[in-house]
Order: sequence, then structure tokens, then C-alpha cells
Amino acid sequence: MSIHMVKTIKEEKLKWVLPIAKKEARLMDVAKVCPYGKRSLERWLALYKEKGEAGLEPKSTEPKTQKDETPIYIKERIIEIRKKTKKCALKIHWQLAKEGIYIHERTVGKILKKEGLVRKYRVRKIKYKYIKAERKAGELVEIDVKYAPGRIVGKRYYQYTAIDTASRWRHLAVYDEQTNFHSILFLKEVIQIFKYKIQAIKTDNGSIFTNYYTSMTKRSDMTVKTIHALDIFCHQNNIIHYLIDPGKPAQNGTVERSHREDQEKFYEQNKFKSFKDLQKKIKRWNIYYNDLEHCGLNGKTPNEFLANYQLVKPPYVRA
Repeated sequence: MSIHMVKTIKEEKLKWVLPIAKKEARLMDVAKVCPYGKRSLERWLALYKEKGEAGLEPKSTEPKTQKDETPIYIKERIIEIRKKTKKCALKIHWQLAKEGIYIHERTVGKILKKEGLVRKYRVRKIKYKYIKAERKAGELVEIDVKYAPGRIVGKRYYQYTAIDTASRWRHLAVYDEQTNFHSILFLKEVIQIFKYKIQAIKTDNGSIFTNYYTSMTKRSDMTVKTIHALDIFCHQNNIIHYLIDPGKPAQNGTVERSHREDQEKFYEQNKFKSFKDLQKKIKRWNIYYNDLEHCGLNGKTPNEFLANYQLVKPPYVRA
């Protein structure tokens, strides 16, 4: 004996409607055990008698016309921005506001979902409320290295990234090697370009940033024999060097998130003829990124945040 399990909504409706249609049971008796109610049974039965099994196919309840429907030109503009920049609904809302088009971000999200322009693999997660610590510009800069995907003229290159966790301002540089020398060279560039004093940096535990997890440099008491060149440079410039816990890249989450932006919106959409071509395009991309609205800045760009940051006065300064 086998039990047939319903797999679709139509089969579920048929399970309750067929006994009534074939006069094997009365509607009143079925309604007593049916979890969907008498009115639903009556409606399904009427549809079955009128259209057969096809009448029990589930249909969208969305209205075909709405009094306040979004104009077509706005929908086309939203789709155009999404396909061109891959911005989220909130960032598209901010960009349209600058263009003089005012539309709620949830409406933008519904339009993107209806057009199939949302991430297929996204899973709803439990959201926790965190107390966000407000940092000052330059208080903490996250630094990391990303492999430039593929090879350019048969050679591999490496992207160094520094991002200020307060303003989301970034600086990128591409080198043909990743060494201690290049780590210090890159930090010097960041110090020279960024107009605020860098108080601390945070990196992973790679050998280009620290000696702590290099086995040949440890003693039995876990102290490091030699000080890394980057640590010496930081000490000379009064910069604190933090290390994340091993195997926990989420502690460097700001720079890791920006690397995903680089992969999706820069490397996957560009081809490079030479090393100079890569440097030229990545410089343009970084300028664009620093002028891009950020959700973490409530719609401001990193450059706007830093421009307004200069106007902020300390709450109290003793004379």
C-alpha cells in the first residue's frame, strides 16, 4: 500500500474538491475537516466546475493596474542603473534622488525583484542589532592584498587595498610582487595621500604583514625572534598595528567587502592589455568608488563624508 503525497497547490485543492464534485461526500462534511474553510471549498468547487483542473492553478494576486503605478520611464531608469552599476535598491534610491526622481527604496526593490534582477542565492538571515562605534577619520585603516584574477601578458599581479573604516575612503595600488617592501611602500602612499593622521592599521596574519605566524621565527615561549619590517615602520610613525585572529577574515570585514565590489564590478567587467592598462583602469575605478554612496554612511560618499568631517567641531575644548 502506497500513500500519494501532494506536491503542488493544485493537487492539494483537488484532494478536497474531487470528493464533492463526484458526489462522494457533502460539502458541509468536508468543510468540518478541511483546514481551509467552507468559503474556500465553495470557490474552488465553482472554479473546478467552470474550468476543470486548470481553474485550480494558483494565480498571482497582484493587481494588473494601480492608481499610483510607477511611471514606465522611472522603471526603465531603475533597470538601466541596476544593469550598469549593480547598485542595491537603497543606492539606486539615493542616485535617483540626486537626479530629482523621488521613489521609495522598497518600491525600487520590488521593481528589481519583478524584473529578476536580484541575487538568486541570497538567503534571509537573522538580523542582530549592534551598537555601532563611531570612529574618527584615520582611527583605523584596514589593509589587505587581493590577487588580480587571471594573468596579464602571462604574469600575475597583486592589488593592495587600504580602507578607512570611518569614511570608507579607499586607496588601491597594484604591484607585480607582494613582499615586505611593497607593504611598506603601499602604507607610505596611503599616509601621503590620506589627509588625516593614521592612528592604527589592521591586517591579516600573512608573512608580508607579520612574523608572528612564521614558524622559523618563533621560540619555544612563543615570542618572535625578529621584528617585522612593517612593525618597525609603524613604530617609527606612531601607528598601532592590529592583527586579526587566525582564520577569521570577517574581522577585516570592511576591506573584504570592498574586495567583493572589486571582483563583481571591476575585474569581471574589464579586460587588461598590459600592466599600465590595469593601473590606469584601477585608478579610475577607485576614484569612482570614493564618489559612490555607501549604506554605512547613510547615503553619503566617502569624499562627502570627509568634506563634511572637516566642519565638525569637537564638543568641548578647554582653552
